[in-house]
Amino acid sequence: MSATPETILAVLERVADPEIPVLNIVEMGIVRDVSVDGTRVRVDVTPTYSGCPALHAIREAIVAALEENGMPGAEVRTVYSPAWSTDGWSAETRQKLKRYGIAPPEDKATSGGESPLPFAVQRSPVACPFCNSTDTELKSAFGSTACKALHYCHACRQPFEHFKCH
Repeated sequence: MSATPETILAVLERVADPEIPVLNIVEMGIVRDVSVDGTRVRVDVTPTYSGCPALHAIREAIVAALEENGMPGAEVRTVYSPAWSTDGWSAETRQKLKRYGIAPPEDKATSGGESPLPFAVQRSPVACPFCNSTDTELKSAFGSTACKALHYCHACRQPFEHFKCH
């Protein structure tokens, strides 16, 4: 396969996020930039937060996927600025997350703007991804990862996580 930014992105769209496998690393916004210089491929990634435990696995998956598609020796660089955000997420990406059972973060465009603390717990009720009820309760500010909070739905009695990052 010829290495162009488009072919690289097409390959990376098949690399699932290790913590949320229904989303790929491109739609998650982890892949920031791809470039080709001759035969050298470079991929810039930004972790969802600086201590993200999945970053090593993501880097390995990128290198392996590109190698399997005829682009060996890719350089994967970690960039922290600008910080990772869900601002670019499409409605489809948010729906995939919801169908997976995780309440998506509010869309900044419809939530009234920028949150001063991106990992802050949302104070308004979070809709349950299973039944859409807002009769929910925060149980823990942190779920399985720092970017998720654990909630409980009183209507369907399901626990669920809320992706609280912007």
